[in-house]
Amino acid sequence: MRQAGRSLPEYRAVRGEGSILTAIKKPDVAAEITMQPVRRYGVDAAVLYSDIVVPAHAVGFGIDVAPGTGPVAERPFRAAGDLVRLRPLEHSDISYVVDTVAILARELQIPLLAFAGAPFTVASYLVEGRPSRTYQNTKRMMRAEPALWNSLMERLVQHSIEFISAQLSAGAEAFQLFDSWAGALSRTDYDAFVRPHTTAVFSALAARHPGAAGIHFGIGCDHLLESMNAVGNSVIGLDWRTSISGARARLGVGTVVQGNLDPALVLAGHDTALAGTRAVLDDNAGHPGHIFNLGHGVQPDTDPGVLAAVVDHVHASPLQRARDGGAPDHEGSRR
Repeated sequence: MRQAGRSLPEYRAVRGEGSILTAIKKPDVAAEITMQPVRRYGVDAAVLYSDIVVPAHAVGFGIDVAPGTGPVAERPFRAAGDLVRLRPLEHSDISYVVDTVAILARELQIPLLAFAGAPFTVASYLVEGRPSRTYQNTKRMMRAEPALWNSLMERLVQHSIEFISAQLSAGAEAFQLFDSWAGALSRTDYDAFVRPHTTAVFSALAARHPGAAGIHFGIGCDHLLESMNAVGNSVIGLDWRTSISGARARLGVGTVVQGNLDPALVLAGHDTALAGTRAVLDDNAGHPGHIFNLGHGVQPDTDPGVLAAVVDHVHASPLQRARDGGAPDHEGSRR
């Protein structure tokens, strides 16, 4: 997960105070933060250091990330006139992101994953104006003003496509689309108000970048699993609530999954984390279509040593050894 570096002392040394968006605008800093977990853990891919509100911020909507709170907009999106503040994303708006990706493409010996927020999750922050437990304004707009909702989502579809496409064109090899809060919706609402727009993102990226795999992830989305898998993504991300074997039973035995160790087990210490890691690997049952990962982000107070032990255990698994053609090599070899 993209937060893998935030528990590291080296991350805190270069991150600085204030909004994450400030650090993201400095290509050298953002590239360094992206590479820190790679150096520390010897993982098999890097995820761009970014945030889901970068496009909306870049076009001047008026949203920032408040430390300890999350995305905050003083003037939330509530009327058609607010579309003026959410103009289409242009390449020049995110030149600093492109520069960061270019640095990483030169320096990394492993694949770089592009990163973006899905239209619904970004919309929820813009409409609510801050993190929400109820999403009452978002759901009201869906039902009471569907034309306005669709206009908002279409604009955010354009943002997602352009943001990811720019990263892929600059050297990223695959991408992750985070619909973190889609689990707040019923399947009926997801299918009617969200799924068509997310499908548009994956369809456009498949046409522009046919070789780039797309990972689709959400939290608490077990009831949406079939719908989220049907949008055209290459990999379905699972949180810790949905078993890998259960997901394949529902979606098909060939389904490629990412996940899904509960981050709380990493916080519980070395032995508990490794027991949880073994359980995830056992659940996958040697299937080649598995990207081992946490089922959500790394918590800031995570012990880096425990995460290192998890990575080492996964790399020492029989399936990983078979892929590598022998003993695992943690010096940045491409797997």
